[in-house]
Amino acid sequence: MRLLLLASLGGAIGAGARYLVNVACAAWLSLDFPWPTFFVNVLGGFLMGVVVGGLVPALDDSPAWRVFLATGVLGGFTTFSAFSLEIYNLMDRQANGLALVYVLASVVLSVLALVAGLASARWSFR
Repeated sequence: MRLLLLASLGGAIGAGARYLVNVACAAWLSLDFPWPTFFVNVLGGFLMGVVVGGLVPALDDSPAWRVFLATGVLGGFTTFSAFSLEIYNLMDRQANGLALVYVLASVVLSVLALVAGLASARWSFR
């Protein structure tokens, strides 16, 4: 239960930070390109590397810190950071083909699932 609460608290912080990035990007940049999502995905990937590669090990590999920071804060900020870490872990294990399949399948199937969800909602709520 403690880890669930830490993940939830971290997720709230990460979601709030993402909202602030969206507001800042809307004020400073043209939104002809999805800058907020691009920015949080890149920054989230960098921060995930810092968290799992340095910060959590420096904190004695504490599961509480990992859940709070990686799952919670970064998960709320961007789920792309977890996706990036999973790809890296596959490549680090020399499973490059599997990593490529994971990337392609995740992106293509996620977009197709979105299209199916949109079609389903449009059909259901018309």
